[in-house]
Amino acid sequence: MNDLWPRERFTRVFEKIALSGVQMLLMALIVLGLLELIYLLVRGIQAHLMAIGSVGQLHAAMQQGFAGILLILIGLELIETVRAYLHGHRVRLEIVMVVAVIAVARHIVDIDLKSANGVTLLGVAALILALTTGYFLVRHRARTDRTTGAATAPGPDREEID
Repeated sequence: MNDLWPRERFTRVFEKIALSGVQMLLMALIVLGLLELIYLLVRGIQAHLMAIGSVGQLHAAMQQGFAGILLILIGLELIETVRAYLHGHRVRLEIVMVVAVIAVARHIVDIDLKSANGVTLLGVAALILALTTGYFLVRHRARTDRTTGAATAPGPDREEID
C-alpha cells in the first residue's frame, strides 16, 4: 500500500468504509426482518391458528412464512457477496447466482398457481433452468480447474468475476 498515490489510498480506504457500511446496513435489515418475521409468526399463531379450516388456508399461511424465510436468506447471501468483495475485490459469480436462485424461488413461493398465466410460468421455468444450468457450469468449471490445477487465480471466465 505504500507505493500507492495518495488518491489511490484514499479510494481504497473509502471503498472499505463504504462496503463496511453496506454490510452493517444489511445486518441491521436482516435483524429487523427476522424480528418482524418472528412477530408476524407469533401474531399469526395467536390470531389465526384456530381459524385455519382447510388445507388451502394452511397452504397460504405456510407460503407467507416460507417467503419471509427466503427473504432473510437473500439478505445473508448479499452479506456474503459484500464480504467476498471486501476481502478479494472480486464478486464471486457463484454467490450472485445463489442469490438469484433464492430470489426466484421466493417468487415461485409467492405465485398463485390458480391465477398465473402460462407465459409467466414458462418465463419462471426458463429463468430457473438458466440459473441452475449456469450455477452447475460455474461449479463444474471450478472443480475441473482445481483438479487439473489449470487456474491459480480466477479470471472473468472462472468462478469469480470483476
